[in-house]
Amino acid sequence: MASIIRRKSKYSVVYYYNDENGEKRQRWETCNSHKEALRRKAEIENKIFEGVFIAPQAQTVSDFLWDFVHLYGEKKWGVSVYDSNTALISNYINPIIGDLKVQDITPKYVDQFYQQLQKTKSVVSRNRKPRNEYVAPPTIEKIHKLLKCAFKQAVRWEMIARNPFEFATIPKVTYKKRDIWTADNIRIALDECREPKLYIAMNLAFACSLRIGEVLGLTWDNVHISNEDIQADNAHIFVEKELARASKQAMDALGDKEIIKVFPSLYPNTSTRLIFKTPKTDSSVRKVWLPKTVAYILRKWKQSQDELREILGEEYQDYNIVVAQPNGRPTENRLIEDAFVELKKRAGLPNVVFHSLRHSSTTYKLKLNHGDLKATQGDTGHAQIDMITKVYAHILDEDRKINAQKFDMAFYKGPDLRKVEIPQDKAPTIDLQALVEQLKQSPELASTLAALIAK
Repeated sequence: MASIIRRKSKYSVVYYYNDENGEKRQRWETCNSHKEALRRKAEIENKIFEGVFIAPQAQTVSDFLWDFVHLYGEKKWGVSVYDSNTALISNYINPIIGDLKVQDITPKYVDQFYQQLQKTKSVVSRNRKPRNEYVAPPTIEKIHKLLKCAFKQAVRWEMIARNPFEFATIPKVTYKKRDIWTADNIRIALDECREPKLYIAMNLAFACSLRIGEVLGLTWDNVHISNEDIQADNAHIFVEKELARASKQAMDALGDKEIIKVFPSLYPNTSTRLIFKTPKTDSSVRKVWLPKTVAYILRKWKQSQDELREILGEEYQDYNIVVAQPNGRPTENRLIEDAFVELKKRAGLPNVVFHSLRHSSTTYKLKLNHGDLKATQGDTGHAQIDMITKVYAHILDEDRKINAQKFDMAFYKGPDLRKVEIPQDKAPTIDLQALVEQLKQSPELASTLAALIAK
């Protein structure tokens, strides 16, 4: 089936195979030693016998990933995932392994690739300084998931026999527990806030458990704060879109997929655009009830927007956005985050990110409703309820401690478990002196009481 031919100091394994068109072709594979050639010859013959042999192809990793993005990613990904994955390919994958042949990628080489990534400088994206000097384990984890998916597709396309990323060893990812603000911290922040847009955004993030993209994507047609709604405790918002920034490349590749609206750019020749897009999951589309105070805050904010619209006239770009800029255009998340940083410094508050308000909201609601996961999940829009149990397990543990205390009082209090006595409420005591004074001041009450006693 295969033979070994010596060529000077090298050894070549020669065999025949059928290409994608069914034509018979000969291939020579060069090995550095006779032992290596024998091992490769046995491997080829064994795979041919089992019917799983795939001849090496000349396609590079870079070319293959382009096909993968075009044939797979454009069907499966949304604009945010498309931009994220293509950035990983351009910044970290192609520069290191892009010129290698697809079939040259082995599990051992994958481990070496991940080691090299840990010594690779992080790439500056959109003029923003990266958080880590070198590629961090969470980023390597994302790269691993992407390449594992891509090479799984290569197996389906019969380019390779097995996925080299299937059993790769990736650096351990340790997620630091994020600090969150307490209710008192948030009260101080709201009292100290001088930026109106940030004030509205903070109230919505905390009261409604919204992500920042959902806050900035909220429009007035999805805010229900009429007098009837507020009086009936039915004031609510409906979350159905979020604000994001997407590249023109992603929008050209995916078309209208996920995109609700594209906002015109302020500057020519920009490579990205602000868009309204559908939320990340189906469960993120949800109705969230508003506390009355927040409803009234929104009504006052709407009045100020209407007044500004009248003053600016045609210069006001009316997109019906709740957290809009003074000219009506959408507010990008970096503007809110920058204002949030200034607020923290001025108020001397703990250093947390804006997204922590959503965590604070979830924590506060779990305490108020004694761990009602379904009710909390309805507000947060988490796709899986176990996301709440993992992230907020410490809150649920507090209620479980209380349950243990109640259990002890009800079952284990007495030495004889068959004679457990449930604590009884004490009978109310009567203030006789106060009663006598009331009877003196009210003859009618005294006569009524006397008649009742006589009966």
